[in-house]
Amino acid sequence: MHKFEILGIVGSLRKASYNHLALKAAQELVPAGVVLNLIELHGIPVFDQDTEMAPPEAVLEFKRRIVAADAILFATPEYNYSISGALKNAIDWASRPYGTSAWLGKPAAIMGASVGGFGTARAQYHLRQILVALNMPVVIQPEVMIGNAAQRFDQNGKLIDEPTRQFIAKLLAALQQLAGSSPANKKAAVRELVS
Repeated sequence: MHKFEILGIVGSLRKASYNHLALKAAQELVPAGVVLNLIELHGIPVFDQDTEMAPPEAVLEFKRRIVAADAILFATPEYNYSISGALKNAIDWASRPYGTSAWLGKPAAIMGASVGGFGTARAQYHLRQILVALNMPVVIQPEVMIGNAAQRFDQNGKLIDEPTRQFIAKLLAALQQLAGSSPANKKAAVRELVS
């Protein structure tokens, strides 16, 4: 039986990224029958439209992973009131060439962690605007903004803040529910029934 797969995209390249740790915590909090696999953005070159018709292998693999997943969970840091350049670059690659976007109709959810008090709120709103352009349905509530991240994880990188863990669990359940009601997944379910 097919397990529902969420692809968790780490929006930071930093080794000790709190966003990576937040996704690791989310792997422990998925609903029954759901698996959360992570992908990092290392090795994806800067987008160059001159090479979009023959993208590098790292981009092709990234697109394959997106297409194969049932839903996407972004964990974004906030750089200068927006998302990281690495995340925007990867999003752009996977949307190209025109008419072959891997993102089209893919249900998504967003969370983010920062050492500051706002918990990536502005970056998350920017990311929501980008996902509108990609025609991706996005979980609206709950909003998971992990501010003061250094206090919410222990020295081993484990998320120890119980309210935050509960918010992440609710976000994952909402994403699974959204994906179940998305037109793309309804078509897939019908195909599975008739095949």
